[in-house]
Amino acid sequence: MDIEKSNIVRSRAGRDSGKLFVVLAVEGEYLLLADGKSRKLEAPKRKKRRHAEFVAAADDTRLSKKIRGEEKITNSEVRRALAAYRAEQEG
Repeated sequence: MDIEKSNIVRSRAGRDSGKLFVVLAVEGEYLLLADGKSRKLEAPKRKKRRHAEFVAAADDTRLSKKIRGEEKITNSEVRRALAAYRAEQEG
C-alpha cells in the first residue's frame, strides 16, 4: 500500500528503527515524520519512503482529519494517537 499523509508508519532503518511515526507530509520520495516525543512537529524527521514501512491508515481519527485539512496539531495529539494505536494492537 502506498504511504500517504496522516498514515502511521514504522521506521525500518536508522537509529530510530522500529519506532512508530505519523506522516505529516509526502515530498516525492521523502516523508516528513513525527512522533511527538523524540521527533516533534517543529522539527520532523525527513526519511526516504523505502526506509519506512506502512502500518495503518488512520482515516477516521480526529488527528488524521486535522493533518489532511492542514489544521494546527500538537505534539500531545500525535503522542495520544500513537499510544491509542499501540493499545489497540496489544489488546
